[in-house]
Amino acid sequence: WKKVCVLMALWAVAHLGSPVHGLRALRRTTGGRRGSAGLTGQDANGVPLRRSKRGWMWNQFFLLEEYTGTDMQYVGKLHSDSDRGDGSVKYVLTGEGAGSLFKIDENSGDIHATKRLDREEKAYYILHAKAVNRVTNVALEGQSEFVIKIHDINDNEPRFTRDPYVARVPEMSDIGTSVIQVTATDADDSTYGNSARVVYSILEGQPYFSVDPETGLIKTALPGMDREVKENYQVVIQAKDMAGQNGGLSGTATVNIALSDVNDNPPRFTKTLYDFRVPESIELGSAVGLIRAVDADIGENAEMDYRIIGSDGPGMFDVTTNRSTQEGVVVLRKPLDFEKKRQYSLRIQVENAHANSRFFSAGPFRDEATVKVTVEDVDEPPVFERASYVMEVKEDTARNTAIGSVSASDPDDKNSLVRYSIDRRTDMDRMFNVHAGNGSVFLLRELDREENAWHNISVIATEFNNPRQISRAPVYVRVLDVNDNAPAFATGYETFVCENAKANQRIQTVSATDPDTPLGGHRFFFSLAQEAAGKANFSVRDNKDNTAWILTRRNSYNSLQKSVYHVPVVISDGEYPMQSSTNTLTVRVCTCDREGNMKLCNAEALTARAGLSTGALVAILLCVVILLMIVVLFAALRRQRKKEPLIISKEDVRDNVVSYNDEGGGEEDTQAFDIGTLRNPEAIEESKQRRDIVPEAFYPAAVRRPAPPPIRDHNGDVRDFINQRLQDNDGDPTAPPYDSLATYAYEGSGSAAESLSSLESATTEGEQDYNYLSEWGPRFKKLGGPFPFFF
Repeated sequence: WKKVCVLMALWAVAHLGSPVHGLRALRRTTGGRRGSAGLTGQDANGVPLRRSKRGWMWNQFFLLEEYTGTDMQYVGKLHSDSDRGDGSVKYVLTGEGAGSLFKIDENSGDIHATKRLDREEKAYYILHAKAVNRVTNVALEGQSEFVIKIHDINDNEPRFTRDPYVARVPEMSDIGTSVIQVTATDADDSTYGNSARVVYSILEGQPYFSVDPETGLIKTALPGMDREVKENYQVVIQAKDMAGQNGGLSGTATVNIALSDVNDNPPRFTKTLYDFRVPESIELGSAVGLIRAVDADIGENAEMDYRIIGSDGPGMFDVTTNRSTQEGVVVLRKPLDFEKKRQYSLRIQVENAHANSRFFSAGPFRDEATVKVTVEDVDEPPVFERASYVMEVKEDTARNTAIGSVSASDPDDKNSLVRYSIDRRTDMDRMFNVHAGNGSVFLLRELDREENAWHNISVIATEFNNPRQISRAPVYVRVLDVNDNAPAFATGYETFVCENAKANQRIQTVSATDPDTPLGGHRFFFSLAQEAAGKANFSVRDNKDNTAWILTRRNSYNSLQKSVYHVPVVISDGEYPMQSSTNTLTVRVCTCDREGNMKLCNAEALTARAGLSTGALVAILLCVVILLMIVVLFAALRRQRKKEPLIISKEDVRDNVVSYNDEGGGEEDTQAFDIGTLRNPEAIEESKQRRDIVPEAFYPAAVRRPAPPPIRDHNGDVRDFINQRLQDNDGDPTAPPYDSLATYAYEGSGSAAESLSSLESATTEGEQDYNYLSEWGPRFKKLGGPFPFFF
């Protein structure tokens, strides 16, 4: 029915020319286009109203959206005063949608819409129209602007901005409590009619909620809504346009509303009486049992605190809250003893950690329960009377002397006997022992406080009937001091005295030390030994502050007479029994300057000043001697093993080449090879061995062959000798792999002057006669003169 009414209205507007179009024909005022003006009336003051003449006067065109007709929708008509109806005027339309959405009849000026228009897509169009001469195309009227506005129809339903909505409201809220505001929008024109006027209503959700028809605000409509009864609600809201009238379009949205929790329920124990049984040996801090209370609320509204409000064992137990499970944990704080108390009763209260005063009127938000703890008997180990024992004993106490006792008993009802022993892991030296029956601790060995002032041992107590039940107690034994050590020098003192020292001059300050520790502190007395008092060169002065001075007793000392003095000093303590000792101070005699600075001391004194004893010096000298012996022995071994090379280098030549500016026996002067030796092969065996071959002693006897008999032919002698030596070396398997070649400047017997060499002199025992040189001519006269030339 609504659609039929709308279609009929559209048909009436389109075909009957209903004023809904708002179209008005263009009218020209009197006077035509000449610019005259006509009176059209008067204003309120009687002043005539005039309207100026213009060629175009356009109104706004209106067009309904969503046209459903089969023909093009008529928009309006354009007309110019210049149009005489003869077809000379041509109408031209430009602007938004011209030619596509809107077409104009260029002859009549009628405008039609070619398509169905949607106001929500575009609400109006701006176009321009002008009239031109069809032939000359000259504008007859100036271009004018007009608007085609799309009239709205109710063709869009309201739409919600969200779907679904989610909201929360506290439970037990009062009526009218705001929950959430919903909003719906309508795409229709809100300035034209009621097409976009939306009204809200609730379709589902009564009687719990309501909605404001104008604003869409949802509120609670029922008091006392309990989350624990129902937590979630679904509300359907409708939005209808046309102000909710019949024929309007509508849309819906779902609102999911959840009730948030408030602390409106108290905690309640699941039981009024809890009974727990625990052994008496349970460790401190252990959980005895769990108690539980429930709360219908959730989250922090269900958090609970437990506390003990009454107990027949104060301080024995405590209760804490497990925040993850909201359970109460009963915890043991003191040790249980079945023999002393076998059952405990507790009253425990629980309440919310975050209470809401708004609901206090409903009743107390707490609950109480009773907890009974039953202690079970356990076979326990012996218990010592004390947690630890401290015993004192003097260090001179004899063996097998009792120094104290320990005591332990069986805490159980059967009261078993206890046996004692020493934990030998704490007494590795077996210094102590304990009586197995009465617990008396006594010594097995003498003690020395200076060696160990405290002994920490452990005594074990074991049940006689059940050896597995044992317990331990530490025993700390303090060793008391006895004056059993004599004082002595604090360090090894050595000093010197100057030869020019004066009497009563201080040369050293000495102090003492004592491993004993008297209660009042140490008090030492210093004095010179009695055996040295009559002939003493030095004296001892006690300073009464545990130090003493060593003083000279004469004016000078002579290091040549005596270089070292030994001063015996007696040191005594002031304790009972008194202990004393004699300590020797070594004094060296040295030469000093006027200020007393040492300049020169004997070797022993210098060694002492340097901190080296005689034994140390002897050891150092012995080491030096041993090192020197090792070096000498090493050098001797190297010389013995070292062999002189036959040929040192390639440049080594076994002849001495000597240049002389005059003739004569140069070979004899340089002790070179004697040619006479070559002429007398027998003499070679007696001469020096060659350096470039192995000595003859190393050759096998079978290798050597006898030398050939002498030959008087000089040239033959030399040639045979050399050939023989070559054969010997070539046939000798022990000879080096090289030969030695000697070159001699021998002229032979064919020279007219014969040889000038004096090599033959080595074979003659008599003196040479050089007178024959004068017969050789003036050049050799000087050689034969009164000054003979000796080689």
